[in-house]
Amino acid sequence: MFLSFFYLLRAKGLKVSLHEWTTLMGALDKGLCKASLTRFYYLCRAVLVKNEADFDKLDGAFLDYFKDVVPLSELPEELLSWLENTKEKNNEPFDMHRAMQNKDLSSEDIQKMFQDRIKEQKTEHNGGSYWIGTGGVSVFGNKGFSPEGIRVEGEAQYKNALDVAGKRKFRDFRNDTTLDTRQFQVALRSLREFSSQVNQSKTELDIDDTVDATCQGGGQLKLVYARPRENTVKVLLLMDSGGSMEYYSLLCSTLFQAVSKSSHFKDLKKYYFHNCIYSHVYTEPTLQYDNKVKTEWIMQNISSDYKVIIVGDAKMHPSELLDENYYVYTARDKTAGIDWLKRIKEKYKHIVWLNPSPRPTHRLFSNDTYDIIEKMFSMYPLTVKDFRLALKELLVRAE
Repeated sequence: MFLSFFYLLRAKGLKVSLHEWTTLMGALDKGLCKASLTRFYYLCRAVLVKNEADFDKLDGAFLDYFKDVVPLSELPEELLSWLENTKEKNNEPFDMHRAMQNKDLSSEDIQKMFQDRIKEQKTEHNGGSYWIGTGGVSVFGNKGFSPEGIRVEGEAQYKNALDVAGKRKFRDFRNDTTLDTRQFQVALRSLREFSSQVNQSKTELDIDDTVDATCQGGGQLKLVYARPRENTVKVLLLMDSGGSMEYYSLLCSTLFQAVSKSSHFKDLKKYYFHNCIYSHVYTEPTLQYDNKVKTEWIMQNISSDYKVIIVGDAKMHPSELLDENYYVYTARDKTAGIDWLKRIKEKYKHIVWLNPSPRPTHRLFSNDTYDIIEKMFSMYPLTVKDFRLALKELLVRAE
């Protein structure tokens, strides 16, 4: 049972022994999980994880393996029949302000509310914010929008159906991301090619010229020195935080660590946004009110010679990108998100978009925003290989 899960755990770096695995299977056989996916998760943690540094390995494997499984108790057949048609049945625009209020609900609140709705609901519902249905901003159902909630039937759009493993609470304990971070750091070394040589004494050993001079001298070592290079590259990093980006938080964290630790920048500015850039961005990924910064201030104070890297999945409801009245956390912004993106692109000529997510394969409203943004920017997948290509374009593109 779950043999492929065992191999996935090993592939993720969790050293699960056969003894531990048979112990886990024995616990399942004795019914200790009581058919609960959440109980099974905690059982895996108790049996398979030896120290806190491995918690995130389990979380990552668990999320990958069970990403399309909804951890719910048995549901009434009548309720499931109402949700069989996964096409959105309500075309009214989402109440985004109401949807954002769901972020304040705890997992316990949502579970209790869900059990209450199962007892209360007598008819099919679509749209709205209260019942189990399709569309709308309820925390239950499918094909709607809510930053927190339980998906019932349908397909996952925001990768948040697994409430426990999806949060990746233990990712900060990881001690095995050095190699991934180093790979990004190696890619960043290409920035040295775009550093300027300063007018100082020749104190830096030039390896290539030393090899050439030694060969030309019949193998007699001749050291060649060059003037040192000065970091001249300035970078503005803008990262999408929260929502569907939670699924890629570890990958983005790896990139962030590599960029932050890089010594190849003259200056690095870092800001965060949610889904799209509006009138404000934030200095912390928590996007709290007290750490917001006006986007207009950034454009006035960060010069156009900065290279801009935007990281985000480009997936959102079209109103978030196109509607000038879209509600944005702390303020109503009369300028549409797409217009802010155009203004940024107009000022900063050296700009690329890194996307950790592939284009949705099913027909979803987020396909529209993905396609619009992809046409606006040079978009690259967030892999080490494509990161190198993005840096090359970012740095050599003509003014």
